[in-house]
Amino acid sequence: MTRLFVDCRDYPSEMNCTVAISADTQDELVEAAVQHAVTVHGHQDSPELRQELAKMIKSEEAALS
Repeated sequence: MTRLFVDCRDYPSEMNCTVAISADTQDELVEAAVQHAVTVHGHQDSPELRQELAKMIKSEEAALS
C-alpha cells in the first residue's frame, strides 16, 4: 500500500511550518491535515478547506520519482 502525505513545506507561510503528515488512506490524511490546519494555522474547518487539502495530497511513489 502506498503512503499518502501532505507536507507544509510545499506551501510556505509566515509560520515556516515544516510539518509533514502521512496516512494510508485519503480520508484519514485529510482528517489529520484538517486538525493541523485548524489548530496550528488558524483555518476554519469547512468543506472548502477539506477539498483544498485533498488536492495537496501526494503519494510516496510520486515524491520519490
